Amino acid sequence: MQNVAVAMTDMPRPAVIDDAGQISGSLARAFGDDPMMCWLFPRESSRETSLTRYFTTLFTRQYIRSAVCERTADAAAFWMPPEARDQAVPDAGTIEELRSILGDRADAFAEAVTEAAKHTPREPHWYLALIGADPIAQGTGQGAALVRSGLARADAAGLPARLESSKASNIPFYEHFGFTVTDEVHLPGGGPPLWSMRRTPADAHRAPAE
Repeated sequence: MQNVAVAMTDMPRPAVIDDAGQISGSLARAFGDDPMMCWLFPRESSRETSLTRYFTTLFTRQYIRSAVCERTADAAAFWMPPEARDQAVPDAGTIEELRSILGDRADAFAEAVTEAAKHTPREPHWYLALIGADPIAQGTGQGAALVRSGLARADAAGLPARLESSKASNIPFYEHFGFTVTDEVHLPGGGPPLWSMRRTPADAHRAPAE
């Protein structure tokens, strides 16, 4: 009952620029053991600090401008609508800041992004660019609430939803919402695999009304 109560009292709400500190901290802790982030930020002692800077930059310079950004107390999600697809490319200033944060891993990051982009379909879709919940929020339903909120928008538009998971153990979580694995992406330079996942809109197989 406690988990249900938390989920009901902390529903997703729009994220604003003043939420950057809370969001970046939650995401940094959420991705502290993520294979992709461990590959890009191999020094465990400084990983959380670097990830906080990384997510702050992505949120304040990129996603807040083009994505549907939502948050709960301890989680956040950034959904890219289909019409914003071409606006999702970071500007030169953002790229330079990311390179500064990534240091000698910047080229590996750029190669990974380029390779992943090759597997992005051209069909219109809602894209879950990023989602994470602070480990202290596990089991409270906050991450699930953020997924459902984005999927409701995709379903209302009659469009599929897509994402990439960089953690194999998260795949069953997304499968619970109807996502299925469509591809396994192997990154250059010895990077960890990414699993591309797609979800058909919920009403796609319903019979038309008489």
